[in-house]
Amino acid sequence: MEEVKKSFKYNTKLIAEAILVAGVIVAGAILLAGSKPPADNAGAAAGTSDQSQNSAQSAQPTVDPVTSADETLGNADAPVTVVMYEDYQCPFCEHFYRDGEKTIRSKYVPDGKVQFVYRDYTIIGPESTRAAEAAHCAGDQGKFWQYHDYLFDHQGQENGGTFSDANLKGFAKDLGLDTAAFNKCFDSNKYEQRITDEFQSGNKAMPTASDRFTPKGFILKDGKLADIIQGAQPSATISAQIDAVLK
Repeated sequence: MEEVKKSFKYNTKLIAEAILVAGVIVAGAILLAGSKPPADNAGAAAGTSDQSQNSAQSAQPTVDPVTSADETLGNADAPVTVVMYEDYQCPFCEHFYRDGEKTIRSKYVPDGKVQFVYRDYTIIGPESTRAAEAAHCAGDQGKFWQYHDYLFDHQGQENGGTFSDANLKGFAKDLGLDTAAFNKCFDSNKYEQRITDEFQSGNKAMPTASDRFTPKGFILKDGKLADIIQGAQPSATISAQIDAVLK
């Protein structure tokens, strides 16, 4: 009889533990089902609500019109415009610069088929912002594109000092700029607000968090969005996209 009592108590304990574990699992499942994924994974993580998915699907890129304030290459009346959002510290942007961008600038810009537009989307850190400001200060002396190229040609470790203020001033000297005028522009943060404005412009062009990366490009025909360049695509892909839009 004593053994029966012990067995009964033991089985009762097992049942109670099983019920407790089951309750924890069910409660966890309920919490998981009701939780929202982090904002930067909206629409991608499991458990996203239908409302979030519909919102992400309805978000459409809005590419700000090209103005005289933009840094451009080529004919303003070209049938196709390529607007690129990039970061000078981004290694993928550097790869795009050496392949896709150079193809656009050498193959499509000279004959008036494409206008190329560069906009800053400084997502990596403070040296990205300062490099962008420096390029526009060089632009005051008509050498934006020379400085732009120099930055990509001398890219280093992200926020590791490659694009320190001292080095950026040194780049201006290397390019033969009027260093006194450059330093005055750079030290005054003349283009700080412009970098902020272009970042906000990039957010409109990339309306959801999963869209926001560099390089990111938008191919416009007659001012309307015709195609999107997703990342550092090779020159063959870029050419195929532009040729398709030009038809």
